[in-house]
Amino acid sequence: MEYSVIILKDTKEGGYIGMCKELPEAKTQGETVDELIENMKDAIRLTLEVRKEDQARRLAGRRPIYRKVRVTA
Repeated sequence: MEYSVIILKDTKEGGYIGMCKELPEAKTQGETVDELIENMKDAIRLTLEVRKEDQARRLAGRRPIYRKVRVTA
């Protein structure tokens, strides 16, 4: 899956900071853009893992109903 990464030059500390547009909790930094991208991949993976664990905890002992919905902008 692809995610949109917003990259900003860190004018105070140097290097770059980044955040994922689709996963606002996924944020990181790096000395170079390449380092930032690698760090962002880890941040996205960790965010998805935490979200999955949170959902499993919320659903524990329940019988959810699953449906797909289509949303157009």
